[in-house]
Amino acid sequence: MNLNLYNTLTKNTETVKPMDGETLRIYSCGPTVYNHAHIGNLSSFIVADLVSRLANQKFDVKHAMNFTDVDDKTIKSSREQYPDMQPKDALKKLTEYYTDIFLDDLNKIGVRTNKIDFIKATDPESIMSMQDLVRTLVDKNIAYIAEDGIYFSIKNHIQTGKKYGQLVEITAPESSESRIDNDEYDKDSVNDFALWKFQKDNEPAWDFIIGDKNYQGRPGWHIECSAMSKLKLGDTFDIHTGGIDLKFPHHENEIAQSTAYTEKDTYAKTFVHSEHILVDGKKMSKSLNNFYTLEDVEKQGFNPLAFRMLVLQSHYQKPTNFSFELLRSAQSRLNRWKNVANIRHQIHKTIDEQSLNTPSFANAKILEDMLSKNLDTPNALAFIDNVFTEIENINYSNINEDSLLEFLKAIDDMLGLKLIESTPDIDDEVKMLIQKRKLAKDNKDWEKSDKIRDFLRDKLGIVLKDTASNTYWSKIY
Repeated sequence: MNLNLYNTLTKNTETVKPMDGETLRIYSCGPTVYNHAHIGNLSSFIVADLVSRLANQKFDVKHAMNFTDVDDKTIKSSREQYPDMQPKDALKKLTEYYTDIFLDDLNKIGVRTNKIDFIKATDPESIMSMQDLVRTLVDKNIAYIAEDGIYFSIKNHIQTGKKYGQLVEITAPESSESRIDNDEYDKDSVNDFALWKFQKDNEPAWDFIIGDKNYQGRPGWHIECSAMSKLKLGDTFDIHTGGIDLKFPHHENEIAQSTAYTEKDTYAKTFVHSEHILVDGKKMSKSLNNFYTLEDVEKQGFNPLAFRMLVLQSHYQKPTNFSFELLRSAQSRLNRWKNVANIRHQIHKTIDEQSLNTPSFANAKILEDMLSKNLDTPNALAFIDNVFTEIENINYSNINEDSLLEFLKAIDDMLGLKLIESTPDIDDEVKMLIQKRKLAKDNKDWEKSDKIRDFLRDKLGIVLKDTASNTYWSKIY
């Protein structure tokens, strides 16, 4: 089955294949580590993880992600929090703290951090790569040196025959005399943007020699990703992921400076952009103060994987509405799926024995086929719901343990919900209590039977279900 994704660059859904014929290379714009990432930011990393998981069903995958640990926001925050420290030391202390929190958040929401090759903007090789890019662009007259930094000339770039505005429709850009030095700026601004910013008072800075002069300073935001993706994946690669808000100016500027550097037409072959998380119909953002962090979600008693389920319930190209009521519904769905996963501990038929053998249950390829159609998670989740309803409504003794485990593993591999990992078997003491209760029931000692049943439910969160042939358990999550 082919993996098909909507390519923001071409405005078409296309089959994805490795450009080199062997390894699919994915770059994801990572976080700016100056504060907790809110769940709107985290949703884009769930989508990136989903792309990587689906691609991994078919190809070898190399997935790289950056940490923006030097920019306007990180510098401002580090100066405010650590005013008595040297600028570089303050920056490092702040960004390492929030980097660790971010990685912990990713692991909690099912992102496979062990499958991602991370790189920091302040790594020495990153700074050197950025400087190489900037120096080359200056030599080509695509960048110019101004009084406060080195800027990319959109006008000069276009005059070489390249297009500025590949991801978004852009009218005639302003002249090269119109510049903007902010790392993030208004979406309507089409200005020359800073590649390298000269040092200001009490800011971290790196030496940068061009010719016989040292332009001490630090990189602009956009050049960072071009340099780091080049280091990890080469001049061109297969898939670039990120939130929809990064299309312009960030990704547009990446394309411009990277294709100007290499003189190739392609930077990333496919761009995959995920839509926003909305609160009361508005994009979740720190500027609007309408955001929640994963810590907020956990403090309300929710499983972080319930947030992943919430994201998967919407198609990545459509905005996802967030409320704690909707999150509660997603958690209920997750808990139900976990109790279906618990059935595997209570059945013991092997693959060679009589078993449930319907096409929907036996063939995880149906699930893969749905997800391969531009990450159609809503229909994939509905399919799983139907399969699980089928399982719940038959005699458990007819279910094949191997087949159920295979299907659960496929769900975990492709959707990252950790159903197997999060549903260990009950311990031997609980099993002994269930056996004692069965013996009391067989002896018609209803008082003892009820007492054990109530204890299991009220104290241990274990709910029993009696059938004609056996007693099965589920958990209250």
